[in-house]
Amino acid sequence: MTMDHFFMALIVGIGIVIFAMMFRVFQGPSVYDRLNGLGVIGADTILLLILIGFIDKRPDMYADISISYAILGFISLVVIAKYVGRKGDAE
Repeated sequence: MTMDHFFMALIVGIGIVIFAMMFRVFQGPSVYDRLNGLGVIGADTILLLILIGFIDKRPDMYADISISYAILGFISLVVIAKYVGRKGDAE
């Protein structure tokens, strides 16, 4: 089994986890479960980008893209959490 096959198996496994978290995001019992699902999807997407970079033999380029995606995902989750926190205080 070559490394490419191993990376493809990891990509399939991470894809399954992403779809499981999509269920949590859309049908989570609370807002915090949905935010947690978004965080997991963001982290798994970063892992997918890195694995695709190793398959494409260009991990440096994909690492730069994944760092940018991580920063954007973190900032957006902080903004959403702050909005949800303020909305909870009003009630």
